[in-house]
Amino acid sequence: MSTQLDLISVGRISLDFYANESNVGFKDVKTFSMSIGGSPTNVAIAAAKLGNRSAIITNVGKDSFTDYILGKLKEFNVDTSYVGIDESQFSPAVFAAMDDPYNPTIFFNRPLNAPDTKISADRISEQVIKAARVFWVSACALATGETAKSIQSWLLARNLQGQTVLDLDYRPTFWQSESIARTVTMKAIESSNILVGNRKEFEVATGLTDPDQIRKKFLGKQVSLVIVKLGENGVYIANKETNLVVKPIKVNVRCGLGAGDAFGGMLVHGLIKSWEIEKIGNYANASGAIVASRLLCSDAMPNFDEVQDLVSGVLS
Repeated sequence: MSTQLDLISVGRISLDFYANESNVGFKDVKTFSMSIGGSPTNVAIAAAKLGNRSAIITNVGKDSFTDYILGKLKEFNVDTSYVGIDESQFSPAVFAAMDDPYNPTIFFNRPLNAPDTKISADRISEQVIKAARVFWVSACALATGETAKSIQSWLLARNLQGQTVLDLDYRPTFWQSESIARTVTMKAIESSNILVGNRKEFEVATGLTDPDQIRKKFLGKQVSLVIVKLGENGVYIANKETNLVVKPIKVNVRCGLGAGDAFGGMLVHGLIKSWEIEKIGNYANASGAIVASRLLCSDAMPNFDEVQDLVSGVLS
């Protein structure tokens, strides 16, 4: 591919099924709405919705939904040049019950050797990896399989060029133990410029939960930006010059699952545009708030005008 990509995201992809009924568990759900998801996939979609050239490196299964998944990616203007098809496996599915809209119950119907764990390093050239403005890695993709090895090789090949974002994205079911997750993730941190995660994810990856301690430990080496999501208390964001807490935006929450991915898409956009960190925080928070007010994740990603309107209303 000759055109430089703004974003290359790597990691999982899935069919996502969201319960239409709120405040009930799975046993009382009657209907679901279907789309595609997986955190790194959603980030690529969110960034593309903002006008950036996005690609995802992943694998889908060979099943009745293959054409649907690939069609949705193309509908969202995500480049599918680096999406493979695993002929031996089905695509994972994720089911979400809105028993607690802020923190829905999730069920992963996902084999250990899911298609997105089998990505070989030759799927994409090192030249394309190094040329991308932003390279986004989901830490879950480091857990197992050929994909984990490929990512580590891509991180080394990239050699901290451009912006390399490590989304700590911890899911317990993907790892044998927290200690293994920490060892593997710390290795990836050594090849990353930007760290993003919530308190629990930072605790698993680094043993730290206090944002100031995280800043002091990691900033000033190769890491140029640290973002710690504080839930209802907002987002802590720090670079080498300053640090601040961006207050959350209050909305009526329909489904909290995709808010962090929308935040990630706007973070990518802000990095590409060389925004100051306060602007990145405000716009990324607004993106997350918009998606949290909607049911779906990938389909709910806002365009820039929607985010701009919300930010203007909040800050005016």
